[in-house]
Amino acid sequence: MVKKTIEIHSKQETEAFGLKLGSLLNEGMCITLSGDLGAGKTTLTKSIGKAIGVNKTINSPTFTILKIYHGKFPLYHIDAYRLEGIEQDLGFEEFIEGDGVCVIEWPDYMANQLPDQRLEITIHNGSDENREFICTALGSKYEEIVEKLI
Repeated sequence: MVKKTIEIHSKQETEAFGLKLGSLLNEGMCITLSGDLGAGKTTLTKSIGKAIGVNKTINSPTFTILKIYHGKFPLYHIDAYRLEGIEQDLGFEEFIEGDGVCVIEWPDYMANQLPDQRLEITIHNGSDENREFICTALGSKYEEIVEKLI
């Protein structure tokens, strides 16, 4: 397991981080994003999408739970916030381990469906626009990515 903490000081730095991260991703990868409301999870997802060639506006799928965007390969954006307390299998495996990149916000609410290998990013709010991104690689392909991040 490789872990790296990255200090972010503005929305623009969050966007730049997302572009760099997105440029390192390949099909079949899963990224989980944890953090308080307003921490920057969707902002980060937008930049990841931009890096893989998504031209549509990316917004949080809070009410639909899943949104699919197309670029060089699909981006599956899951917001699990509304899944709290739901234990049934919702059939997300085909997206989580599919032919695109899957980004999951609020992964704790679907922990039983997460793949063993993934990149976990936990975002801690600081003062103003300051954030701390803790990137934890679970699996060798994610370790390579974390080592290339700043």
